[in-house]
Amino acid sequence: MYIQQFFVKGLAHSSYLLAGANTCAIVDPRRDVQLYLDAAKEMGMKITHILETHLHADFISGHMDLAEITGATIYAPKAGKSKFKHVAVKQGDTFRIEDMSIRVLDTPGHTPEHISYVVTDTARGKDPAAVFCGDTLFVGDVGRPDLFPGIAEKLASRLFDSLHKKLMKLPDSCMVYPAHGAGSLCGRAMGAMRTSTIGYERRFNAALQIKDRKAFIASLTTNMPEAPDHFSRCSAINSEGPALVRKTPNPVPMDPATFARRAKRSGTVVLDTRSYGRYGGHHVPGSYHIDIGGNFATFAGWVLPPDAEILLVSSDETEAMEARVWLQRVGLDRIVGFLDGGMFEWAKAGIPSAHLPLLSSQELNALTCKDTAIQLVDVRSPREYEANHIDGAINIPAPALRTEYTTLDPALSTAVVCSTGHRSSLGASLLAQHGFTNLSNVAGGMTGYSAAGFSSECPVCVVPHGPRFLGTKLPESQTKKKKIK
Repeated sequence: MYIQQFFVKGLAHSSYLLAGANTCAIVDPRRDVQLYLDAAKEMGMKITHILETHLHADFISGHMDLAEITGATIYAPKAGKSKFKHVAVKQGDTFRIEDMSIRVLDTPGHTPEHISYVVTDTARGKDPAAVFCGDTLFVGDVGRPDLFPGIAEKLASRLFDSLHKKLMKLPDSCMVYPAHGAGSLCGRAMGAMRTSTIGYERRFNAALQIKDRKAFIASLTTNMPEAPDHFSRCSAINSEGPALVRKTPNPVPMDPATFARRAKRSGTVVLDTRSYGRYGGHHVPGSYHIDIGGNFATFAGWVLPPDAEILLVSSDETEAMEARVWLQRVGLDRIVGFLDGGMFEWAKAGIPSAHLPLLSSQELNALTCKDTAIQLVDVRSPREYEANHIDGAINIPAPALRTEYTTLDPALSTAVVCSTGHRSSLGASLLAQHGFTNLSNVAGGMTGYSAAGFSSECPVCVVPHGPRFLGTKLPESQTKKKKIK
């Protein structure tokens, strides 16, 4: 038995190659499947099985593309009632891949149809050697049960049983291979390790230490991070069977005049993927900005209209094609073109552009000390904001600005801040779409503001949706609390 992990940063998604001597399975594949084909070819393996643990919410699966290319059989939860061709499996079903016996466990909780695959390497012994548990059990955490409105408590109760009556019955030596790691929004406080064992999780996983069912349910149905818009959309697409990537639009280069005309069409949006510094210098008016150096796919899936045609503004064609891959991972397939030559050619063509001034930590600090009014909008998550913020800042997470911009005064000078400058640039681009003109983005965000000595260190800014990192506070004599006048 051989297992190889593939990890996608940003989405924090783990997929796996499970191999015998000549054949292998791919577990929970991502949409861009070439890396699995390359890995199998390098090992001299034939991909014969595709194993899905559940209908993934945060990304589009590659099972359809992989099945078409390889002829492999897709195995998926029977309770999912998926519409694509597959072998529907449930509790107690077994199948083999060479010397490996694979047993299916129904492990609902994160989703109603969730299953896990328990692998026994019969060439070594009778004890289960590994479990591919999808989003039921993570390193240091468990799957969130609140993605289905109205049944969160019911799912949390089922998750309690899936964990304690099924997965925790496996031997301590059994390796745990989850579908996500730290940074994913499919849980709340995942650890940094990407694999674990049943014994380690039994001893150290905080959620598993809650032995009372009611307390467990309460812990997983209160104060959970907000679920992005694309979660329900991705689940539905995965159930139907995603469109084959080869059948999706291939973005074409457009000269500035053509790009400008196309951008005015109803149902078309412009997405700028460059760094927030470049975007601030000049950009296409009304464009969305999601820095490809940040958590690009999650926020793209969260805020972009799912049915819109997308035009890209990138640093170069390579970046545009990279953005296309990330967008397709969250179900945004209608990427029809990119600005050929980027903003350099746009400016040469004499077409109007917009700007987003950048504020340094020192400039922001100076502004907060003046008597002039400034509207400071902190677009981090509530947990980040509660951990450390500038007094007087208004907390509205970046995606929420699509609707909650109405609570702000567009006539005021508005500075937008996050942990580093990525989300705040997105937030500023959303406000600009709704008539805010006197905008600025705080470069370096609260991380830079703290490093400059104007605030205590934010304990969760490094990985805002990951584990609760312990931050180091400045001595009280060095901490300057700032209040917006």
